[in-house]
Amino acid sequence: MLLLIVVACGGERPVAGPAPVAPAIDAAAVIAPADATPAIAAIPADAAVPDPGIVDWPIAWSDERARLTLDYRRAHSDPAATDLTIDPHMIVLHYTAGSSANGTHGYFDNVRLEAARTELARGGAVNVSAHFLVDRDGTIYRLQPETRMARHCIGLNHVAIGVENVGDPPRLPLTDAQIDADARLVRWLASRYAITHLIGHLESRRFEGTDLWVERDPKYRNDKPDPGAAFMRAVRAKVADLGLVGPPTR
Repeated sequence: MLLLIVVACGGERPVAGPAPVAPAIDAAAVIAPADATPAIAAIPADAAVPDPGIVDWPIAWSDERARLTLDYRRAHSDPAATDLTIDPHMIVLHYTAGSSANGTHGYFDNVRLEAARTELARGGAVNVSAHFLVDRDGTIYRLQPETRMARHCIGLNHVAIGVENVGDPPRLPLTDAQIDADARLVRWLASRYAITHLIGHLESRRFEGTDLWVERDPKYRNDKPDPGAAFMRAVRAKVADLGLVGPPTR
């Protein structure tokens, strides 16, 4: 089994040919309450791996956001989807291109993507988000359950956990505290899920053509620099014993 964590990307265009008939939505299965995060605690973890100090800080959740997220999932990865549950195999690390956790959380609270982001707006109305947010002092915030699909990385949202880091290199470089926090979080997530890959957003396009990549619109793509090659080297060095795989070497 694979586990993928990705930090923020997304988008799509209509696929040529007749659109499949979408199955009816079971609201009870799709719409999780805003305080659904505590349910994650019921998942058994390796007792030898300590909790990295996660602080629950859920982003706003609503029936509308659930419907729009399901629309996005159907359009980009699975036209027969009836819920938002994912089986994560990958972790994707990102940076926010901003300077504060409060600002990022407030942005993610918005249900709909801002119209000015025209490249992503073609892919759907639901706003981008992530599963975790790591502040500059290393505080780890959980924004939503790891097993709920978030729009953070084109082609990989269906298998990836996204981790955002507050920063905007080179203006606001990521910190040593964030390197340590990301490594602790990766180690903890790998003890709870079948995580096989650890990548940065900048490496996501290299999965095109692999079994992990699913994007139904061949013209919906973007290239991102986050969180940077040096940051990825530093985090990987701290979790090298886990044997997690990076992007394809091609």
